[in-house]
Amino acid sequence: MTNYSSVREFVLRGFSDVPDLQIIYFVMFLSVYLVAVLANLVIFIVTSTNRHLQTPMYFFIGNLSFLDMLYISITIPKMLADFFSARKTISFLGCVAQLYFFLTMAATESALLASMAYDRYVAICIPLRYPTIMSRGTCIQLAAASWMLGVVYSTLHTTNTFQLDFCSSHVIDHYFCDIPALLKLSCTDTHSTELMVFVVGSLHMLGCFLFIIASYFHVVRSVMKMSSTKGRKKTFSTCAPHLVAVALFYFTGSFVYFKPSSRQSPEQGKVGSIFYCIIAPMLNPFIYSLRNNELKSAIRKAVRKRGIWW
Repeated sequence: MTNYSSVREFVLRGFSDVPDLQIIYFVMFLSVYLVAVLANLVIFIVTSTNRHLQTPMYFFIGNLSFLDMLYISITIPKMLADFFSARKTISFLGCVAQLYFFLTMAATESALLASMAYDRYVAICIPLRYPTIMSRGTCIQLAAASWMLGVVYSTLHTTNTFQLDFCSSHVIDHYFCDIPALLKLSCTDTHSTELMVFVVGSLHMLGCFLFIIASYFHVVRSVMKMSSTKGRKKTFSTCAPHLVAVALFYFTGSFVYFKPSSRQSPEQGKVGSIFYCIIAPMLNPFIYSLRNNELKSAIRKAVRKRGIWW
């Protein structure tokens, strides 16, 4: 048994050691990464520069796109480099940093999705007071609060995880440093750590999720009172993308983090994390722009302005 402070590096097992599969995985994840970064960058630039999109809804969509660019960049580049590395190592401090920033982005996204739900609630349920309540200052405060919550959440979990003692085997059966995979390497009892993950995760993640559900409960009640069928459809089409993004992020994240590590296989952790670490950041810009004609029109104009026809 060695103390955690003596650990200098970890070995990331990744997805597969088969050379042919390594090439397939590399091409697949590189394509996903490039699409995710480019799509989120376009959404971020358009919502930041187009004067017709300077509303709270697009402010939060732009913030989410910026966050997703950072979020997916924490895990994918290292994973791509490891596909062609003989020994997939990551330093102890590198592992700490990767887990810290990963948890920061995940917790911030959770809070940001809750802020977006609040924006939709005010816009639909209290439309006359919407400009006053969702002022520019309020939007900035909500976004800043989301980042601060993410930092606090990440600091608690990262500190708690790396206070554990790790055994002689430092092989992480995962493609990045994640809490469930790290807990499997600990020589000491991890029940208190798992309990903290569950309690803090419930307070933050589940709290944000329940807030979103409550917001949309009131939204649905208000929409059902509308006399116009066209108005109901338009309102639901505005809210639907956000609900899809929420479901994709929360359900897959909960499957991995709220299940005890002893009852979760490495394959389940890897597959589950792909959805909330990679698939969600890639799909979010398409989810929010697919049925949003105003945003699609702004994207076309921005692309055409640069001499490229969309």
